[in-house]
Formats: sequence, structure tokens, C-alpha cells
Amino acid sequence: MQVTETINDGLKRELTITVPASELEAQVSSRLEELKTQVKIDGFRPGKVPAAHLRKVYGRQVMAEIVQKIVTEDSQKAIEGKGLRPALQPEIGFSEDEGDVEKVMAGEGDLVFTVEFEIIPEFEVIDFKKLKLEKPVAEVSDEEVNEAVEQIAAEQRDFVPREGKDAKAEKGDRVIIDFEGSIDGELFEGGTAQDAPLELGSNSFIPGFEDQLAGAKEGDDTEVKVAFPADYGVEKLAGKDAVFKVKVKAVEEPINVAIDDTLAVRVGLDTLDALRDAIKEQISGHFEEASKAKLKRALLDALDEAHEFELPGKLLEQEFEQIWQQVLEDMKKEGKSFDDGGADEEETRAEFRKISERRVRLGLLMGDLGDKNKILVTDDEVNSALMEQARQYQGQEKQVIEYYQKNPEALASLRAPIFEQKVVEFIIEQADVTEKEVSREELFQDPDQEAAEAKSEKKAKPKKAAAKKPAAKKPAAKKKAPAKKKPAAKKD
Repeated sequence: MQVTETINDGLKRELTITVPASELEAQVSSRLEELKTQVKIDGFRPGKVPAAHLRKVYGRQVMAEIVQKIVTEDSQKAIEGKGLRPALQPEIGFSEDEGDVEKVMAGEGDLVFTVEFEIIPEFEVIDFKKLKLEKPVAEVSDEEVNEAVEQIAAEQRDFVPREGKDAKAEKGDRVIIDFEGSIDGELFEGGTAQDAPLELGSNSFIPGFEDQLAGAKEGDDTEVKVAFPADYGVEKLAGKDAVFKVKVKAVEEPINVAIDDTLAVRVGLDTLDALRDAIKEQISGHFEEASKAKLKRALLDALDEAHEFELPGKLLEQEFEQIWQQVLEDMKKEGKSFDDGGADEEETRAEFRKISERRVRLGLLMGDLGDKNKILVTDDEVNSALMEQARQYQGQEKQVIEYYQKNPEALASLRAPIFEQKVVEFIIEQADVTEKEVSREELFQDPDQEAAEAKSEKKAKPKKAAAKKPAAKKPAAKKKAPAKKKPAAKKD
């Protein structure tokens, strides 16, 4: 094998690999000799097939196998031999001249092919011990605990029939209903139920459904007309107008539950103090998660700002296209387009291209740090993440697990965030981190929104609003087994 570097331009590399016809012939002959004792050909005893006849029958097939094997193995050897790290899977190229191909297949010509790729750039990583970061923290107030206790009391309250047969349902009441939904006169799956409890004002049904039952009485038969949201979880119902025939079987009013030890017992604790302590601990856990997320964002911002190096063009384009397709998909679900005049497509593309650059830069940094510091993700950690993912799809756990086990790319999507978090923790352990007390509102403020507000304050004149970045949608009542995930377009 002869390797010649034919392109060395920035991060772009191209290697031309030549394998002599004599080497191909040696491997073909060796493989045919193996086949001699394995194949059965009419008219010949096993192992007694003449070499010429064996070559006539299987020569071309064997040559194709040998060429494929050589291309796979030799391209990898050539790259490793030069100490290069491809950013993406290399592209293999062959001569387009049919004559050249035929000569190789006939064993009369050298195999010549190219390996084109971009390399991961070299860069110097900052000293993490000199990295100063702030971790925002917030205290859980008695008021927040009280609100949570009151919410639990509201959820635990009982309902009793409203007095009087003509009693009308009010917001906060519960109605027991039968309903039957149709679209264009046709019943649809999941649109029918009997003795369904519905608390008016809970927003648990399609928007507009509960409002139309305010004032209803026991025994009423009514029609409720609603429109499914454009981003509804069931695609065939999304954006459709529906009519529900509703039978009101009972109207019930709530009875408030006293906030005392009895309430605690109802939710599995012994005393009200124990309930308050459990609530405070739970809220504190949410606050700590938010604090860590803000600290991670601050770290990634600092790393992005401190490192500047050339990015592999194809890797960057692949990342941008993935994000941009998600942007367009979300806009379509919301019934928006750039033609509406609310956002400038060129400015929006530029904004998300910057996000793509950030992601690629940070991804290369994280990968490099992980490799050099031998940070690994164990199979147990991946399995734990898989089980957590499966639990989100009740009744479909087996299907979800099989999906990930059969799709290496999907399984890699579980491994990647674990690896990133371990690298983040590795850096934070070395950095100079100080805590800063903030309010609950500050702790949970979206950093992208915060940055946008700060940016707008600096502008002398307002410009057209940028397209809304994709946000997570509320899940449907029943999740389906996952398809290939696309990243959200928010900064990491």
C-alpha cells in the first residue's frame, strides 16, 4: 500500500491510496484457496475444483470482497499512520472511468482510491484553576412551602353534589360527564368516555372545553365545539375542529381540606411538620438542579469565549442543518412562516449559525478533554438512562428499550449528555466557584431571554423580532415510542 497526501489545506485532508495489482491477486488467490474446500460445484468432488474454474465462477465476487476489505482497513491504517483525527466519517472516492474499474476487477490494474476528510483542529485549553465562576443559589421561603401545602390541600379536597337539581356548575366545581367527540361527523379514537370527572378551571381538557360547561346543570345535554391545538400530540387531530356531545350526569362542589396532620396522613406522612419538611426538601432539590444548570451554562459560556479555533466546515454545516430543520418544523407546527413578516430569515439563519458554531466548538472541546483525561461513560450509566427514558412511556417500556438497543445512534444520544455532564463536573472541580444568592425569579429566568432583554436595552431602535427558538412542547396524554431525536435550538 502506498499513501500520498494529495490535499493539506487548513483542516481539509485527502489521501490517495494505491494498492498494487500483485497484492490484490495474492489476497484473491488466498481467498479462492479457502473456498476450494467450502463450495460445492456440480461435477467436482469437494476440494478438487480446478483453480481456473473456481476463479471463473467466484473470481469477480471475491475481488469485490477483497477491494471492500482493503478500502475499509487500509484507509483506517493510513489515517492512523499519519496521526490524524477525522471530524466525520471519511469519504471514499474511486475513478469514474469504467475501464479502470474493470481492470481492477479483472486483476489487471492497481486499486487507487482517495480518502477525503476534515481533521479535528489542534487547540490549547485554558487552565481551569484560573476559571472563576458564580453559582446562583436561592433559599426556599416559608411562603413557597405554604403555597405548596395549599396546593396539596386543593388536590386532596373532596367533592359533594351541589344542592338543588338546577344548581349550575361554577369554576372550581367538578362535573361528571359522558362525552362523544367527532370531526366532520366521524367519531375519532380517544374521543369518547363515560363517567369522566372534570374539574372546571383545571385546564386538563382541550382549550375551550371546560369554559363551555360553566353554567351547566345535572341532566343537561349540550354540544361543545373546540379546535385541537396545532401542536397537539396526535398528528391526525392537530388543528382540527371537533364537536363533543356531552351529557352532564352530576355537578359537584369542592369541600376544602383542613391544613393539619390529617392532610399529611392523606399523603402518606405522619404530621404537618413532616409534610412541610418533605416539601421544603423537594423544592430545595429543584433549586439545586436549577443552580447546577446555571453554573453549567456559565461554564460553557466561559469556555466558548476563551477558545477560538477553526471549525470543520462539514461538521458545522451538519449541525446547522439539523438545528435549522427543527426551527422550520416548529414554525410549521405553530402555523408561522418567514413570509408572515414577523421575522427576517437571513437574520434568523445567522443567529442559529452562531449557535451551531458554539455547539461544535464546545463539542470538540468536551471530546478532547474527555479523551485526554480518560473520562468514560459506563454501560451501567447508559442502562440507567435507558430505564429512565423507558419509564416516561408507560405501557411501552419494552418497545422503547428494544428501539434503543437496535439503534446505535439512539443509544449514543443517551450516552452523549452523560459524557458531557461528567466532563463539566471534571472542570468545575478545578475551577474557582463562588456562590451568589439570588431570588427565585432570577434563579429560574431563562438565560436566553435574559440575554435577549439585555441586548434589546442596548439597541437605540427596535428591529424585527427574531423567530422564536424551539421550546419543549407539552407532552400528549400518552407518549409514543421515541423516534430519532432532534436537538432543541437553544444554546447549551
